[in-house]
Amino acid sequence: MPSRPQSPQPPGTPRWVAMFYEPSSASWRVGAQSPYRVPVLYALGEMTQTLRARGEDPAVTLWGPKDGAWQRMDAPGAVEATPAAAPEPPTGTPAQPTKLAERMTDRRHQVLVAALNRAGLYDLAPDDETAVQAVVDQLDETTVRRVAHWLTLAAGEASPVR
Repeated sequence: MPSRPQSPQPPGTPRWVAMFYEPSSASWRVGAQSPYRVPVLYALGEMTQTLRARGEDPAVTLWGPKDGAWQRMDAPGAVEATPAAAPEPPTGTPAQPTKLAERMTDRRHQVLVAALNRAGLYDLAPDDETAVQAVVDQLDETTVRRVAHWLTLAAGEASPVR
């Protein structure tokens, strides 16, 4: 395995950053960055899987904030090709949703909120968010899109949500 130089500290204020080594240019590049750790870990895992699927051996360094300064974090656990099996939830606790189920819920949520925005409802109160989540949780994507279509038509827009 070829030797790789250590990842340089990312520029700017400390935040969560995943740095990927590019052998073709013998340099490190920012692959994902956010003030929050979870989105960076998610992106890091997805990018690592993609690189491995292409037959590449990804080299990744995870940087994060610690006491207001940059800190190199342990990335190997974040770049596993397959996530470790989660422990079984206690009886009576709903199982954690799969990535696909989570994405579909997010898509339904985005469609409905976009339609509400088109209908003139931009600042949703907590009760509104609860109602949106209840609709998203109970209906399939086709039905949510149909409700969004009705909201768009009620708002008088010519191009319905599809």
